[in-house]
Amino acid sequence: MSPPPPESASDRTPEPSPGATAAGDPGPDALPQDGERAGRTALPPGQYVPRGWPVLHYGPVPKFRPKEWDFRVFGATATGGQYCWTWDEFDGLPRDSVVADFHCVTKFTIPDNHWEGIPGTAIIDLAPPDPEVTHVMVWAEYGYSANIRMSDFLADGTMFATHRDGERLPLDHGFPIRLVVPHLYAWKSVKWVRAIEYMVKDRRGFWEERGYHNVADPWREQRYSYQEDEGDAPPL
Repeated sequence: MSPPPPESASDRTPEPSPGATAAGDPGPDALPQDGERAGRTALPPGQYVPRGWPVLHYGPVPKFRPKEWDFRVFGATATGGQYCWTWDEFDGLPRDSVVADFHCVTKFTIPDNHWEGIPGTAIIDLAPPDPEVTHVMVWAEYGYSANIRMSDFLADGTMFATHRDGERLPLDHGFPIRLVVPHLYAWKSVKWVRAIEYMVKDRRGFWEERGYHNVADPWREQRYSYQEDEGDAPPL
């Protein structure tokens, strides 16, 4: 049996069933599956637009202590060493913004989010990986993890978001930072990120070890590990 689907990061609250919002009813404002929004292309297969942004949790919301908080890059770095930033240092890194949809594997899509934060490419520039690195493991509070391909980490729009729609992220949506990978299902958009690990060999993260697809492309509806093709993932 598959585990309950995540929204992202360290989320453990029961999720809505497919086709339902957090309140259990998509309501009149939800679009039909694969429906079209004015001026936009169709949603990924099986997705709908809810009234709000459901909150799904795995464990409690962590407390943010800025004087103790840090962000680390470790693993197969080009220098062989680790990199570390305090909160003030990290929050002052070069920024970018992107407007992108947010696709949860539980089948809701939040359209047209204006994300602002530190792009993945900025971290690569400041903490170069070894040329043999193929994947990144993203680590969050409580030991949660999600693995993504380096190509996804370097993709346009991938960033460590601090703001959404002009405001700091709410605590329950990942404050102070969450990774945003707009072109993948949102459990890869890890909340409460604290570190990334460069890997020369793929390794499954938390939900990937528990029955979820290693790649997580919403346009190919890659929700579960039984859908994986040869070469998509390491063995379970």
